[in-house]
Amino acid sequence: MNAPAVPAIAVVTAEPPAPGARLLAPLGAASGLGSVANLHIAGGRIVETLCEIETGQPAAIIEPSAQAPLRLTYRFVLPTEAPRYPEAAFAPRANRYTRAAAELLAASRRIAAEAGGGRNAIDALVAEARARFTYDHSEIRFNDRLDEVPLLGCGLMPGSCVDINTYLVASLRAAGFEAAYVYGYFFPAEKGDWTDDMHCWVATRHGGEVLEWDIAHHIKAGHARVLPGLNPRPGRRALIGHSMGHRYDARSGPIKVKLLAEPVWLMEDDAVA
Repeated sequence: MNAPAVPAIAVVTAEPPAPGARLLAPLGAASGLGSVANLHIAGGRIVETLCEIETGQPAAIIEPSAQAPLRLTYRFVLPTEAPRYPEAAFAPRANRYTRAAAELLAASRRIAAEAGGGRNAIDALVAEARARFTYDHSEIRFNDRLDEVPLLGCGLMPGSCVDINTYLVASLRAAGFEAAYVYGYFFPAEKGDWTDDMHCWVATRHGGEVLEWDIAHHIKAGHARVLPGLNPRPGRRALIGHSMGHRYDARSGPIKVKLLAEPVWLMEDDAVA
């Protein structure tokens, strides 16, 4: 018999950047890695619900009731069995956040071939991505203003989990592997059932086996070698979304965002703040 699911709470506080701004917030993707049981909004109200065009992920546009911070409280139910990911998360999406440049395509295929293919190739591509980055939150991302994900050469690039996993997913897919870019909330063991810590990671699927890879947390934990598994830092996590290059059809017109992990502010013309 499965152990009972565990409740957990994630809190987001968002300050309106300008009068008339509205908040686009995720409502949670259906998955076996937790589900949003309830969303409580303090300081605003939902004025429109909509779905991402390709993946169907639900979202809401929230209008502040005053020019003051909004507080969103997500209540998750975290299952205790092995995680499962939405099928749509593994579907390739050709856009500037996922498309490998020709040099990265060639390098990834060469690394995979030299490793002998299969699981060994996945390990090699993960190790290669690990070797390209130091963990840091830089204001400038390595693929800013580029139409493709570039090959990183000599030296180390500062990058957050977003940067590292962008590179890893593009590299894995370039080599012909199924890879999902997924994100949600991380509940560190020391915080128990509460967090405000957003995080992302990668899942691969090959030969019927799904493995999770979290290079950023391995770096933060001081591990030189990245092994499959979710929590080199003790804790739990809940998935709230997946994939990059989101598009939403709102009543006022189309909305395009890189991804919808943390909520994003929309200006009066629905441009992303």
